[in-house]
Amino acid sequence: MSDKQKDNTQIFSTYKIPKAVAALALPSMLGMLINIIYNLADTFFVGQTGDANQVSAVSLSMPLFLLFLAIGNLFGVCGCAFISRSLGEGNRDKVKTISSFCIYAGILAGIVFEAIFLLFRTPILYMAGASDSSIGFAKDYLFWVSLGAPFVVTSISVGNLIRGEGAAKQSMAGMILGQLTNIVLDPIFILPKGAKLFFFTLPFGLNTGVAGAAIATVIGNIVSVLFFLSYFLKGKSILSITPKRFSAKNGIAKGVISVGLPASLNNLLMSLSNIIVNMFLSNYGDNAVAAMGVAMKANMLVVMLQIGLAQGIQPLVGYCYGAKNYTRMKKSIRFSTLCNIAIGTVMTVFYIFFRTQVISAFIDNAEVVEYGVKMLTALMSAGPLIGVMFIINFAFQGMGKGGKSLLLAISRQGLVFLPTLIIMDKLIGLEGIMWAQPTADYFCIILSVIMFASTMKKLEKEEEAVRNATD
Repeated sequence: MSDKQKDNTQIFSTYKIPKAVAALALPSMLGMLINIIYNLADTFFVGQTGDANQVSAVSLSMPLFLLFLAIGNLFGVCGCAFISRSLGEGNRDKVKTISSFCIYAGILAGIVFEAIFLLFRTPILYMAGASDSSIGFAKDYLFWVSLGAPFVVTSISVGNLIRGEGAAKQSMAGMILGQLTNIVLDPIFILPKGAKLFFFTLPFGLNTGVAGAAIATVIGNIVSVLFFLSYFLKGKSILSITPKRFSAKNGIAKGVISVGLPASLNNLLMSLSNIIVNMFLSNYGDNAVAAMGVAMKANMLVVMLQIGLAQGIQPLVGYCYGAKNYTRMKKSIRFSTLCNIAIGTVMTVFYIFFRTQVISAFIDNAEVVEYGVKMLTALMSAGPLIGVMFIINFAFQGMGKGGKSLLLAISRQGLVFLPTLIIMDKLIGLEGIMWAQPTADYFCIILSVIMFASTMKKLEKEEEAVRNATD
């Protein structure tokens, strides 16, 4: 084992709490920030075409793209937690089998979904709320994204897996490299030569519109995969990409799926809920669909930063739990929660003051802007506290408590949200659709706090029982 590998695991065991959280969370948050920027870039540059139907097409296709993220998280997020717990237990050989299983199972799943979307993308998009005006653009976007599905899944899963061994900087670098590639290519593929961007004129452009946004996304993910491949080939990782290490036996598949399912299901339900929201919004026209797409992309900034912090500390929680260092684990969770509340509060205040400017930056359409301002206001109302739920959810995953993480996941985007959406739409129409998600968020924040308090009481009783036994 190299010195570099030793340094990676020391983050979990010897760093002071603020330093450990910073070392793990800041790279994850920066990666998320670049991820947000490149998601915003797709909508922004497509918005520069001035065609609300193309913006609507991105909004309609994005929930389907989230399915690929769900697969990546199924094998990546859980693999990360599984790996960190195994390191805390001192079982390094198991780590190699976990990583090989997650990587190759993820690639296979990506290929399966690629085939499904390529064959059935037209009926799937109509079911998702596409209109005759937007279906052509949405089909173009989903075609190219589907072709790149194995690379999208692999980049997400591997980026998460190497966080599990403490290599947060390498994980961040791979994600950022791919995302920056996407951002640079977006205007080149989407816009025509001579298009006006801020204070300069685009010297060249392919003018492929919404299809260009998808092509740039796929190329960006290919670049990330190549970076991670080079990381493994340098021999600095304790993980394994050797096919011979692939095995679903001895609790590997069960351990991955039991905890990975909540992380994956969260993306799947987010995808499903977005599809259903678009179906409801389609009754109010393509401009309402486009506006929600823009508002959700803007809201994604605060949500993804908070998820980035929560995701960053997940391996720390997993390592401490595996090593039975519950005191350090609780302090890490408490400190991270306070940080997320601070982030959420600052970003919410910013958006409330500049909401019109934020929405207007994406598209020059008065009706879309009017809808978007109201939607962003509603979505941000839960901003200061939603990060508490994210910390608790990822902490449950780190501890291997898949059932509790699953309950939170299906509540926020399913069990609570969908009935709330249906009821509020019937009662107050479009305004009800806007406020359904924050209403569900507040319910789930309260639920997560109650569940976490109960879990900590059980751990304290276990600690007390161990102390009494040794005395």
